[in-house]
Amino acid sequence: MLYKLLFTGTVIDSFATHIGLAGLRIYCGLSMALGHGMGKTRPSDGFAEGIADMGFPSPQFFAWAAGLLEFGGGILLALGLMTRPASLLIGVTMLVVAFIRHAADPFMHKKKALLFLAIASGFALIGVGKYSLDRVISIAR
Repeated sequence: MLYKLLFTGTVIDSFATHIGLAGLRIYCGLSMALGHGMGKTRPSDGFAEGIADMGFPSPQFFAWAAGLLEFGGGILLALGLMTRPASLLIGVTMLVVAFIRHAADPFMHKKKALLFLAIASGFALIGVGKYSLDRVISIAR
């Protein structure tokens, strides 16, 4: 088993895998919620103007949507609740940030959004793992 884990990467259903997924999910979710979303849950006029500059109609609506998606999606991701939809919404938001908001900027300005996009995409594709509220709810049913 150790050989498979170290050299083939095929041990998917191990304890370490699920602990690693939980740690990554919690850290990423809290970073998104507290580091990015919390300050946008009451969007500033400057944030709404930035959204208008990107060409979105109803910039106030989209400012609120972005703030709530980053905060709420991050909390849901950290809890492991509705993980795939939350990850999908976080991913779409980060696509906009990386490729519309920072389209003309160098990679250094895009890398954080791309990192969140990659992590959110991973959870959207592979799911949340054993240690989550999604798992607790599915077992309870």
